[in-house]
Amino acid sequence: MSALIAQRNETRRLLAGRLAREFSIVDPAAVDRCVADVQARMTHLGVDPTPARVERVAREQLVGMVKSEPPSGRAWG
Repeated sequence: MSALIAQRNETRRLLAGRLAREFSIVDPAAVDRCVADVQARMTHLGVDPTPARVERVAREQLVGMVKSEPPSGRAWG
């Protein structure tokens, strides 16, 4: 079981790193938390949390976070 947990943690770390580079205006800790939350929700709902699924859902959430920020709060424009 610990090998499965280690693999899940490694996958989460890789996904969070890739998404943090893509969404550089979002705090990397928030990106990591988002990926971890998506994995946990999928597992809780009985959906296989494959890396592709987790990345897709986390990316959708991060896009929503970026787009929901008011223009006055944006550092980039």
